[in-house]
Amino acid sequence: MNRKSIQYMLLASVFFALMNVSVKYVSHLPAVQIIFFRSIITFILSLSYLKAAKINPLGNNKKLLLLRGGAGAVSLTLYFITLQEIPLATAVTIQYLSPIFTTILGIFIVKEKVKPIQWLFFAMAFGGVLIIEGFDPRMSLFYLFLGITSALFSGIAYNVIRKLNTTENPMVIVFYFPLVTTPFALIYCLFNWVQPVGWDWLVLLFVGVMTQFAQFFMTKAYQSANLSKISTINYIGIIYALGFGFFLFGESFNFMTYIGMALVLTGVVLNVIKK
Repeated sequence: MNRKSIQYMLLASVFFALMNVSVKYVSHLPAVQIIFFRSIITFILSLSYLKAAKINPLGNNKKLLLLRGGAGAVSLTLYFITLQEIPLATAVTIQYLSPIFTTILGIFIVKEKVKPIQWLFFAMAFGGVLIIEGFDPRMSLFYLFLGITSALFSGIAYNVIRKLNTTENPMVIVFYFPLVTTPFALIYCLFNWVQPVGWDWLVLLFVGVMTQFAQFFMTKAYQSANLSKISTINYIGIIYALGFGFFLFGESFNFMTYIGMALVLTGVVLNVIKK
């Protein structure tokens, strides 16, 4: 694992953290409306890159690309809702279950083999989520369900990306997210529009730009280092979430909730390392 790959992943984790904070800052706006603005920005930036590079933006395997875009849209919508409604660090921690679902679904989608010890790591991670739900009164079963479902659809999206890895340009895969999401988000916004005011417009622009930077640097990190090693650095995001949550939103946790978060992270990281 070289220094460049570490720097890229650290930058990606910072930009993702700033995106999370921005989404929570505009909690008075519907999550789908935030995703609409994010999608427009991603659409413009991705299409501009593909046109400049003279790459066909529609790709080759359109069915799988559409599936990736749809799964990503569902995952992100539910994740943004949890970011707005529950503590920042809790939402981020539950989303970290996505590598677990990626591995489990990989058994069926990409015929991945799972070692017996990995099931212990899975149980550890889900046990941590149950502890968080049981000891944090701000976490309801409903938002726990939304968070876990978000991680599940993220796992679906990651497995589809793995199947597309040898046939599609990475930016084409990124492009299909806004291609699928924008029309549906637009229909929602037409009937549920909440007028942004003042700084809201800048924050919405910031969400899109931070996401694009985060995806760019994460891709660069994965291209220059071993996947299982470099991806563990991404979990430093929980530290950012705890810090931003405390200083910007006045969020704090009891001891058992911290234990639950630690169990989730330990289970996820051990699974990634074992893979």
